[in-house]
Amino acid sequence: MEIKNVIVIGASAGGIKAVTELISKIPENLPVALFVVIHMAKNSHPDVIIHQLQKKTSYHCTLSQDGEDIKAGYLYMAAPDQHLLVKPGLIRLIKGAHENRWRPAIDVLFRSAAVAYDSHVIGIILSGMMDDGTSGMSAIKRCGGICIVQEPAEAEFIDMPVNVLSNVNVDYRVPIADMGYIIDDIVSKPVTRVSSIPEDVKIEADITERMVSDIKVLSTIGTHSNFTCPDCGGGLWEIKNDAHRRYRCHTGHVYTEKALVDKQGEEMEESLWISIRMMEERRNLLLNILWRNQETGSIHVNGYQNKADTLSMHIERLKHLLLSISKTDNTDKSYL
Repeated sequence: MEIKNVIVIGASAGGIKAVTELISKIPENLPVALFVVIHMAKNSHPDVIIHQLQKKTSYHCTLSQDGEDIKAGYLYMAAPDQHLLVKPGLIRLIKGAHENRWRPAIDVLFRSAAVAYDSHVIGIILSGMMDDGTSGMSAIKRCGGICIVQEPAEAEFIDMPVNVLSNVNVDYRVPIADMGYIIDDIVSKPVTRVSSIPEDVKIEADITERMVSDIKVLSTIGTHSNFTCPDCGGGLWEIKNDAHRRYRCHTGHVYTEKALVDKQGEEMEESLWISIRMMEERRNLLLNILWRNQETGSIHVNGYQNKADTLSMHIERLKHLLLSISKTDNTDKSYL
């Protein structure tokens, strides 16, 4: 059976339940291939998820393999710690840089599908935290595909659906129960291929697949920012032509603005803890010297005591700063 449409599905927190329900709603024997990215740790066991999905559908559920031919009637699950990309008729697995702090990343799959299958792509975003998938859905829309988002009120975690709805003019915002007949209706209608794919979408898909880029290429799709990549220290480029603000470095790391804020916060907290540890070690060394000099009657006791007291004061200030930062991050989410 020839493939008419590819369906790409992205989910994160609460996603296994949502994907399982969705798969059970998709009509049998459609001329489609399905691809699923669920955020998972690199030591996860996707076979368990595949087994769960297989019980709910007649589509053949399998773990994606690099170089595998794409077949209609198959559901391909992203492997842990590898990006899943699609080429015309072919699956690629890439150990590239993290996007939005994830590998596999939803944006990578969606963007590659948009380039390979343009208006024949159906993109679906389900429950999840943060905003991976928003840029990918925008790429699908710009390439003539169809965008479907789970109704946020139904989602276990609303961040991903809400972020897509806030940045992309989606075609359907519906509960999972309604997605099956919508997909059936879409597949039943004729599809006209778009005349051209936006150049910036093609460039980003190519960068991810080749796992390399250079300043000249980045300058065609972004403008240099004043920020540095938290992963490698390289300069970050703000991507143009994307309603959802993102940053990409020349080694391939990609951050949405929200993900970058979170990563910077973690790095700052880690740096403060390192400073506290170093100060505590120096204070403890000074106190050891102080106690030893007290036993021998040395005249340098006060100097060591004053230095230790000063460090104690700075340590307490840093600890209060850490508590303040942590409290702000946990209570003020207005920037998200």
